[in-house]
Amino acid sequence: MRNSESRRTHAAKVAIVATVIVVACYVIGALMFNLVVVHRLTAQADVRLAQRLADIGKLSITGAGTTPLSTHHDQDEDDAPIFVWRVSPQGSITAVTTGAPSLPHTTLSKGASTVDIGGTPFRIQTVTNGSETLVAGESIAQIDRVSNALMTPELIFGLALLVVMFVGSLLIGLRASAPLELVRRRQAEFTADASHELRTPLSVIEAEVDLALTRSRSPDEYRSVLRRVAGESRRLRRIVDDLLWLARVDDRGMEIAADVTVDLTEIARNCTDRFQAVAATKGVTLSFDDTHEPLCVHAEAEWVDRLIGVLIDNACKFAGIGGVATVGVHATGNRIILQVDDNGPGIPTDQRTLIMDRFHRADEDRPGTGLGLAIADSVVRATNGTWLIADSPHGGARMQVTWRKAPPRRNSDSGAHDERGAASGLAHPAPAHSRG
Repeated sequence: MRNSESRRTHAAKVAIVATVIVVACYVIGALMFNLVVVHRLTAQADVRLAQRLADIGKLSITGAGTTPLSTHHDQDEDDAPIFVWRVSPQGSITAVTTGAPSLPHTTLSKGASTVDIGGTPFRIQTVTNGSETLVAGESIAQIDRVSNALMTPELIFGLALLVVMFVGSLLIGLRASAPLELVRRRQAEFTADASHELRTPLSVIEAEVDLALTRSRSPDEYRSVLRRVAGESRRLRRIVDDLLWLARVDDRGMEIAADVTVDLTEIARNCTDRFQAVAATKGVTLSFDDTHEPLCVHAEAEWVDRLIGVLIDNACKFAGIGGVATVGVHATGNRIILQVDDNGPGIPTDQRTLIMDRFHRADEDRPGTGLGLAIADSVVRATNGTWLIADSPHGGARMQVTWRKAPPRRNSDSGAHDERGAASGLAHPAPAHSRG
């Protein structure tokens, strides 16, 4: 519960930061847009004023400048009226256009400027015409109205953007952190399980050594203690080897060269022969359904050898004394199928989705680390195979893997898998892994 709340809190903080950044960018963008619109409208007003003054100047040259002029002079209907004033050298101001408001003396300045006339903002422009000065002005109140009109939808859109951005960022954050939380939880479980599996043999070794040191014993008793310590040491080594193999897979992944194929029939046959001794010690009849036909899949020989070794080892262990285990490889269309059957207790339906988890054991009473099928599953996924766990015709479990058939282009060394399998932590017959 605490981890879930922490994840939600973290996602909310990330959503707030993302929302603030986006909204800040939006506000800056909206302000810049408004400034550009106002500047453009003001520049258009300046162009109209300059043109109006030029026209007045021409009229003055022709001697018609004393006649009162209309405020409309080739303007758009949406434009405010342009007023013109004449300022004498003595400073007296005379309206040239009809209906012009009074122009304060304090507003006069060279060039274009914005002034307040009668409580209304005006854009005015002055020009010298001989000994007098001409002033043209236009109300720019409509520019302020346009700016205010833009702010209303921008504000509404900004609020909607804020809500959508926060909710969207929060949902994305929660969705993105879910796999990380799953990985974190599985890592914590894996660490706890690994610690437990490693602690058990260490505790046995420590107890055996402490008991052996408490009093003098006969050579046979010491040999018995050493045999138990050696057995637990081998168990430790197998666990460590399996963990290191899985760690390498998790870190670097498993890549197969595009032109590498392996004869599944040959590896399965050799692996079955190698496990005959293990089957004999367990009282299990182990056989191979030999098709006498090369059936190739796209995989590395070492990986396939580890996979088959795990499946045969499990089959022999669960078949028990007097049991039967069979290995078969056959083709169906363009698919190659590997099947390992036994007549053991089988795998309950509710356990079939769990047995691939690391350290999971369907039967806690049986020996093993619970890593065998986790490694086998890594091999199957890396080679693009698919699992099928079902009931065997023998009465136990059927572990089946299916691959797409590959042409025999460049096979791995035909005998190398035996040597590699003997050196690996799972493919040799010694380990006794439990299902899952």
